[in-house]
Amino acid sequence: MVPNYHEQMHSVTSLIKDAGTIPLSPADADWLRMLVGDWQVIADLAAADLVLWLPTEDGNFVAAEICRSATAATMHVEDIIGLSAPAPRAAQLAEAMETKEILAPPSVHWAGLYSTTVACIPVVREGHCFAAISREANVSSAGRQTGAQGWTIEVADILCQMIADGEYPDPKAPAFTGHSAPRAVDGTILIDDDGCVLAVSPNANSYMRRLGISQDLVGTVLIEDVMEAMRHGTRIEETLAVVVMGKAPWGVDVEANGATVAMRAIPLFRKGKRIGALLLTRDVTDARKQEQALMTKDATIREIHHRVKNNLQTVSALLRIQERRSDSAEVRDALREAGRRVESIATVHDVLAQDVREVVRFDEVAERILQMAVRVATAGSSIDLAVSGTFGEVDAEQASALATVLTELISNAVEHGSGPEGGQVQVNATRDDDLLTVTIADDGPGLDDGEVGRGLGTQIVRALVGGELHGTIEWESPKSGGTKVILRFKPDTTRSDTPGESAKEGAPETPRINSGREATGE
Repeated sequence: MVPNYHEQMHSVTSLIKDAGTIPLSPADADWLRMLVGDWQVIADLAAADLVLWLPTEDGNFVAAEICRSATAATMHVEDIIGLSAPAPRAAQLAEAMETKEILAPPSVHWAGLYSTTVACIPVVREGHCFAAISREANVSSAGRQTGAQGWTIEVADILCQMIADGEYPDPKAPAFTGHSAPRAVDGTILIDDDGCVLAVSPNANSYMRRLGISQDLVGTVLIEDVMEAMRHGTRIEETLAVVVMGKAPWGVDVEANGATVAMRAIPLFRKGKRIGALLLTRDVTDARKQEQALMTKDATIREIHHRVKNNLQTVSALLRIQERRSDSAEVRDALREAGRRVESIATVHDVLAQDVREVVRFDEVAERILQMAVRVATAGSSIDLAVSGTFGEVDAEQASALATVLTELISNAVEHGSGPEGGQVQVNATRDDDLLTVTIADDGPGLDDGEVGRGLGTQIVRALVGGELHGTIEWESPKSGGTKVILRFKPDTTRSDTPGESAKEGAPETPRINSGREATGE
């Protein structure tokens, strides 16, 4: 998995703070984030390791980040981040930063049985040099002996010079960090400024064959070949020509002949003039088919949830109609409670219909339940309802049970915990070590003789808490008066698209429901 920019810069940030390096401006730090986020391309093209060095206040350099090549043996088996540069290397880095020129000694250095070359590259932004990179290659490595590596090393030289000229990385380029993003080791095509192919790697040549381009690519205009392969009704993206011609640092998917090839362009510049581009290619046919299948599945699931929600709302409406027509107060109360329970479950399905994940952001559901609870209060009474904390994400199967439990508890608090003059109902939700604790408190008369009722609502709550939520529930009668209900269970969010992301992280504990709202009857 490709780490994001923040993960890649963690060591750099720590060193700036703890190792006595010269502080970086926010713009320079962001430049380094973009650089280390994309320098794997250079390492693979050059078949060399890249080490980012930050100058220290005492005149030395500290290794802040390393990128090992995937096309050759590494020069650094051990991690060197945080280590100081040896005196000869520090002198070379200092000279490169002072002159803003790439320092590449022609001599080969022997390290045991290996012959190595080291080039020092200044990192420049808007004419300001603030770091340096050492490009360290094992000349005797097998990766440098292959025929395809000759021109790729030349391209790496151009990119390194662009770093020294402040032309690389390109701030306008999007981040290519997906699992299917093309890399240099996947396949490369070198084109000139007119889009004519100069060189092709074997993998890239195979990808073009799968698209239906059978002729030799060298010497041809690539965009013409691609458009010819896509002429039979294939969808053409607007950015296709720009990417394939290498005029912008963007990416595009080329679909033809039943295959899909991802292309990414890296424009090449010399002294501010575009001289061509490097195209990174990768066959993503299977990956795109899987993504399409998942999108179709997600759309189907959302449609199912939407229809279930509509059906449940229809049932709820029928129950309300039957309630109004009933002459029995007991029947009307039973129908009202049944309609409320159905509506709470419909709320969960409404939220699921808007999200492709099988988890529910339950704060929205809780807010709707509170608003619904107001309607069951005694007409004309003022009910203060407030929610604090956060419920976070809850598994879809647990969400329906939790919604029903909250509906019963909040409705009871509103209905039985308030007097003719109204009352207050406080709902607090906290997450601690994946344990969700929900507290519902009212200022009503409290429990009769301290005993919890045995009505249908209480039975439903106990059954759902124990059976579906696998949690615990307690009723208390505080000395200050009223009733407090404490619900505890562990939400299952393993099916979330962002595992490990807890809803408690950075969640504000602020009320989301208005207070002092006047309750109205049906």
